[in-house]
Amino acid sequence: MSSKARDIATIMVACLAQLMVAIDMTVLHLAVPALTTQLGASAEELLWIADVYGFAMGGLLVTMGNLGDRFGRRRVLLIGVAAFALGSLVAAYAPSAETLIAARALLGVAGAAVLPSTTSLLRAVFTTQRARTAAVGVTAGVSAAGFAIGPIVGGVLLEHFWWGSVFLVNIPVALLILGAARVVPESRSSGRLRLDLPSVLLSIIGLVAVVYALKGAFYVGVWYPEVLGAFAVGGASLWWFARRQRRLEQPLIDLELFRRRGFSASVGSNLVSVFTMSAFALISSQYFQLVLGWSPLRSGLAFVPGAIAALVAGGVLAAKAVRRFGRAPTVSGGLALASVGFGLFGAVNTDSTYVLVLAAQVAFGAGAGLTLTATGDTILGTVPRDRAGAASAISATAYELGGSLGIAVVGSVLSAVYHAELTLPAGVPPDLAAQVRESFSATAAVATGLPEPVATAVRTAAEESFVGGIRTSMLGSAAVMVVLAVVALRSLRGVPKVIETDVPPPQPDPVSEAPGTRI
Repeated sequence: MSSKARDIATIMVACLAQLMVAIDMTVLHLAVPALTTQLGASAEELLWIADVYGFAMGGLLVTMGNLGDRFGRRRVLLIGVAAFALGSLVAAYAPSAETLIAARALLGVAGAAVLPSTTSLLRAVFTTQRARTAAVGVTAGVSAAGFAIGPIVGGVLLEHFWWGSVFLVNIPVALLILGAARVVPESRSSGRLRLDLPSVLLSIIGLVAVVYALKGAFYVGVWYPEVLGAFAVGGASLWWFARRQRRLEQPLIDLELFRRRGFSASVGSNLVSVFTMSAFALISSQYFQLVLGWSPLRSGLAFVPGAIAALVAGGVLAAKAVRRFGRAPTVSGGLALASVGFGLFGAVNTDSTYVLVLAAQVAFGAGAGLTLTATGDTILGTVPRDRAGAASAISATAYELGGSLGIAVVGSVLSAVYHAELTLPAGVPPDLAAQVRESFSATAAVATGLPEPVATAVRTAAEESFVGGIRTSMLGSAAVMVVLAVVALRSLRGVPKVIETDVPPPQPDPVSEAPGTRI
């Protein structure tokens, strides 16, 4: 097998794996109404269906990245992809909300194995600056596009099939990955790594508890006893974890990496970028369906321009921008462009044309593609190949934390503004008024049972309040991105355009499964 064929196979596997995991983060947005009616899921169960995926993934990313470094990144990837296919099959035919929650947890565990393995394989296979940046650009563009492709896939499937079909789409993708991965070279650390089990337990407990606490703070309030308890457990576990890492000869995470300005600034930029990306996808889906009244298919297709912009910017333009302008201007410019997309979306109202939304999506998609490519390449370039899995896990943890918190925080802001601005007309029965105040999605069903002109007044009041929440959320996100753009410009200043951590050319790994494999 030629090296070129192996390189192509590696990029294809990485793109498909990143796409599969990214799509699963957003594909459920359009299926929430169907889950409520067909599966009979309660509001609390819907939260767990959405959140348990992030809990499981966020808690295990660091462990899985280290397992890849020790036992082989391709091996861990294949196990994760197979588990992802199994979890998708169970989720698709789940007879109850409880079964679906368990299946989503399995998907999170599998995703934790997939994400760091794919990124670290790129670091192992592509050993020069130009090749690595190009490979990271393509996969980052695909990953960013996945946030937009999720609603597209969900819309097409929900137009013709039941809600479970949004999970079945993962199975053929997983089979393609398993087939193509046979020619991807195996790689692992050249030295014998030890896996410290107390560190593994502390990282899992700490990350899961912190993610749970942060989500709970926005759902029920920061002073709720369970939230405070989770913050205490998570904080104590992570403090103990960090202290232990400084004493170990082979730590699970090398905390000295965060002293490298390029690494820490890139991880932080990734976290906030994905935070806003997930919020953008969620709010866009709700605006198309609940405000404009579009079908799931039409709503999904509306994301196509943003997906194309992310793919082109990440896969084609980012590498050129880094070589010409440098890393700091590329990351900062991408964040600024994304903020323009948020600002445009913050101008929507109940009768806005698609042209405004189209411009917002293109600006946001292009900005996200530029940012994720430049930061992803910086993270990989600043660490040795032997510890690529552990470093990729840090990046992926920021990715997952950002995605989970984006939905929780921005969704909570939208809900709070909706409740604060909603004023219902007289004549609405108290029980029906409570349903409208609880959820904007219940407005249509409630209004159907009311006489005119009260029904029209209820719909108008709810729509205006909900759109007010969208505007506030989007403009707030735009402000966050502007601040981050300034911080990134200062923090990444001085990081060279070309980062070559491993100067000597790599030698074939004796544990490689393919003769002559480059790692």
